[in-house]
Amino acid sequence: MSTKDAQTLENLCINTIRILSADAVQNANSGHPGMPMGAAAMAYTLWMKHMKFNPKNPGWADRDRFLLSAGHGSMLLYSLLHLTGYELSLDEIKRFRQWESMTPGHPERGHTPGVEVATGPLGQGFGNAVGMAIAEAWLAARFNKPGHTIVDHHTYGICGDGDLMEGITNEAASLAGHLQLGKLIFLYDQNRITLAGGTDLCFTEDVGKRFEALGWQTIHVEDGNDTAAVSAALDQAKAETKKPSLLLVRTHIGFGSPKKHDNFSSHGSPLGEDELLATKKALGWPSEEKFFLPADAVAHFREAIDTGAKAQAEWETRLNAYKAAFPAEAAEFEAFTAGKLPADFAADIPKWKAGDKPIATRVAGGEVINALAKRITNLMGGSADLNPSTNTALKGAGDFQPVVEGASNMGAVGGGWNYAGRNVAFGVREHAMGAAVNGMAAHGGVIPFGATFLVFSDYMKPSIRLSALSHLKSIWVFTHDSIGVGEDGPTHEPIEQLAGLRAIPCLTVIRPADATETAEAWVYAVGREAPTLFALSRQNVPHLDRSTAKGDASKGAYILAEADGGKPDVLLIGAGSEVQLCVAAKERLKGYGVNARVVSMPSMNLFEQQDAAYRESVLPKAIRARVTVEAGSTFGWDRWAGSEGEIIGLERFGASAPGEEVMQRLGFRAENVTAAALRVLGRAADAKKESDAPLGFTVAAPMHHA
Repeated sequence: MSTKDAQTLENLCINTIRILSADAVQNANSGHPGMPMGAAAMAYTLWMKHMKFNPKNPGWADRDRFLLSAGHGSMLLYSLLHLTGYELSLDEIKRFRQWESMTPGHPERGHTPGVEVATGPLGQGFGNAVGMAIAEAWLAARFNKPGHTIVDHHTYGICGDGDLMEGITNEAASLAGHLQLGKLIFLYDQNRITLAGGTDLCFTEDVGKRFEALGWQTIHVEDGNDTAAVSAALDQAKAETKKPSLLLVRTHIGFGSPKKHDNFSSHGSPLGEDELLATKKALGWPSEEKFFLPADAVAHFREAIDTGAKAQAEWETRLNAYKAAFPAEAAEFEAFTAGKLPADFAADIPKWKAGDKPIATRVAGGEVINALAKRITNLMGGSADLNPSTNTALKGAGDFQPVVEGASNMGAVGGGWNYAGRNVAFGVREHAMGAAVNGMAAHGGVIPFGATFLVFSDYMKPSIRLSALSHLKSIWVFTHDSIGVGEDGPTHEPIEQLAGLRAIPCLTVIRPADATETAEAWVYAVGREAPTLFALSRQNVPHLDRSTAKGDASKGAYILAEADGGKPDVLLIGAGSEVQLCVAAKERLKGYGVNARVVSMPSMNLFEQQDAAYRESVLPKAIRARVTVEAGSTFGWDRWAGSEGEIIGLERFGASAPGEEVMQRLGFRAENVTAAALRVLGRAADAKKESDAPLGFTVAAPMHHA
């Protein structure tokens, strides 16, 4: 093929992306045509000249990852997936944004073949990409051997002006630059247009200089339609192994549209039938028919099928050689990438019994995670600069860091600095941590966790929500779970957070009552192919007596302490550290001749999933005298208290004082639980006696604020 013919075919392919995207948006009468039309040339260059992927095996372990952080431009991705031969039919393209189609308005992981992550909230995809690059670097460091490379791929993404305005991208870019993630490459679709107008309204910074300051290689491409320049920039980016790369590609939104080229009206609205026809004419498109695909262009795109199959076959040859040379490591690699756990993964978890010294559930969590990490050797993660407070450091597992020339590279937790370290220092970057953890989970091969204080889950809400939407195995460890935080005061004492998190579909929220429940929660989480969130205490809690228990934390709620004879007069239902108050109230109620059952409910979500018979066995409908207790918002507890029960909770913020004093002054003491139980039984006089009991706290020396 002559150079002229090759250029003609290339232009036809690029315009195929543009027109197919615009047709789909127009057909749906909804969507964002401008970005796919403007970014088509650079996307074509990346996918057809640089990216390593196999359309017939989207989950191939050593594929390059691609993330469209500017998820509103989803038709760009869907066009590429259909044209290159993924299992995404033209009929599904025609059903863009329609009920139960495979082409939703924004990409969704697990819904459309070839979509790596769900993107929509701007900046999330950028942070996901950093997590994917972390996972690739870790797997490469752990498994690659001299002469045997089985992990060697890049993470590519396209981001836009809106992405780079979001704070999450700055956090994520800062982390990536520090970690020297050289296999992370982003193309910045710099069209200088947003939904509301030009970027000169609000975004006039020098993005290139910012990213240079964050440790990135920056490459400017003056014309995004110059595929040779884009390709050369990608070559330069791949050659830089110590820095992530940002290609600042000047593009034009709505390219080809006579009236909507460089116009914000093409950002989030269809071109319109007349303008669509005018665009086809301006681009020299051979047909006015909607969804017309030139045979030459389709044939060229479909070459990706053979190219991808050959790339995977070559990798499999290398993998087989690796298996012969390193059979144990190869078996571990295949187990990691398949998501398999060792049969004995829970063998080292400590056990506690009633009467042992009380410990905080965050401390128990630290013991459990380290026990699991001995056997689940791809369990990795970190905190937002809070390892000493969240107790999430993996001892002796090393720090995931680049080896820095001239530095000690000794690490903070033993094991040294290198990409094989399993402790990720996310820094004070909760937004980026959340997105990166999701990216690590989406990449596969690792089981990631991220940790901070529960009150700061608000900073991570979009990431937590997307982990649930995408069924990612992200583990969220939140400590300092209530007003028991004490001296740090109301800014650090979560009230409404649990109610909001429990409302997220597919997210299992677990607030353990003691160390044993914490261990049970972790065992559940590592075995679940979806996200789990822990809310753990700062203050010490006793180890609860399980001599009459029926069930455990994996059921969401269970009978912790049965009523004498199995015939309760009242149900005391608690979560987290407040379960101990229910246990104490049960004993106090005996003095009034009242028989109580204590139910520990660490997870409303899990309990709701149990069958009706089990739920009835724990909370019989016939027993209407109920008291629920949790040091957080009362929202949601009415379901379990019922119309005749009483809820002990909070409808105010906390306070700054020693934790024990804060808890008691705000009503969380055994006497108040006892009084509530007596009230629901109609014994007002006895209830008043309990309510009038003096506070029992002692003012201790101030606690350290960690």
